[in-house]
Amino acid sequence: MNPDLSKLQPYPFEKLAKLKGEVTPPDNLEHIALSIGEPKHPAPEFVLDTLRTELQRVENYPTTKGLPELNQTIASWLERRFSLESVDPVSQVIPVNGTREAIFAFTQAAVNRCQYRPLVVSPNPFYQIYEGAAYLSGAEPHFLPCLEENGFNPDFDAVPEEIWHRCQLLFVCTPGNPTGSTLKLEDFQKLIKLADKYDFTLASDECYSEIFVDSAEAPMGLLEACAKLGRHDYKRCVVFHSLSKRSNLPGLRSGFIAGDAELLKPFLLYRTYHGCAMPVHTQLASIAAWNDEAHVEQNRAEYTQKFSAVLDILSPVLDVKQTEASFYLWPKTPINEETFAQQLFAQQNVTVLPGSYLSRTVDGINPGDNRIRMALVASTSECIEAAKRIRSFVESL
Repeated sequence: MNPDLSKLQPYPFEKLAKLKGEVTPPDNLEHIALSIGEPKHPAPEFVLDTLRTELQRVENYPTTKGLPELNQTIASWLERRFSLESVDPVSQVIPVNGTREAIFAFTQAAVNRCQYRPLVVSPNPFYQIYEGAAYLSGAEPHFLPCLEENGFNPDFDAVPEEIWHRCQLLFVCTPGNPTGSTLKLEDFQKLIKLADKYDFTLASDECYSEIFVDSAEAPMGLLEACAKLGRHDYKRCVVFHSLSKRSNLPGLRSGFIAGDAELLKPFLLYRTYHGCAMPVHTQLASIAAWNDEAHVEQNRAEYTQKFSAVLDILSPVLDVKQTEASFYLWPKTPINEETFAQQLFAQQNVTVLPGSYLSRTVDGINPGDNRIRMALVASTSECIEAAKRIRSFVESL
């Protein structure tokens, strides 16, 4: 077997299950999970109708490059959402089976393992696929801490030049998982200049881009920054988007990668051999989802309501702030984050994720220490009940 498999750590939820298995929750309280970032809002009925109507398409092999109608729909959505001059649906868009699959696969195709000690650089804390994809591509992961004093974004100015020389792929996650932080135009401009100077690819994971409170400005995307800077070929830049969070369709496994045609052309060849074409009925359902914004606006309204209610309850007892986007809160805990999560489960039957499970210790610093991730994905009433139980637990410490 591939020896690099031994470098993979247990997934955060495997660690969480072990932590919870050491205690017993009260049986008089219903369990409320704020741990997994899986939307619990209903899937749009019109998308389900399309799936039912087009189910006979399982009789047809799909193509890796996707239906022209889907690619055009995605290109048009990108142009509308990010005010882009143009996106070529043929050369600058590839449908994928969710961002997780695409991020992993793109890393395998993008890394040149023959170069000296290649690096895949990512934020810390981070989506665990960045690390696993790096190791299995033959690269090493390099983590940039996302600390409160820098707005929970990496301090790119503090990265040594030697790291940039070895960097082949830089992942950014905006809005961030788990911090909810976003990058601005000046951040993207800085990163694009670095990518040009040191010859690496800039990959932006933007699967939470459509979840933000109603009063906030929509988060900027990498391609939008490219357009504002006159970089209409999106050179060295790719983005990943998904219907999982935007449209409450995590099981549909539908998203896309878009950007630099010179990067997507060899990636399409990789995918042809990889065998990961999206089923035709899924593509047709995806067209319906990308073409509708009403359900996305309703989604945002529900998350806005939940954020407001939960923060009203928790702010007096926890160091917790409204995140810029995403459906996460990233509060500081008054005690060790693992102890907090375990005892909260034991006493209140509420599950949260210790922040250290989403990050790595580098130079003695773990950005997830004394933090938990709370995913406000349950119903509003459940989120409010969970917040009340968390407050009661904190007040008992």
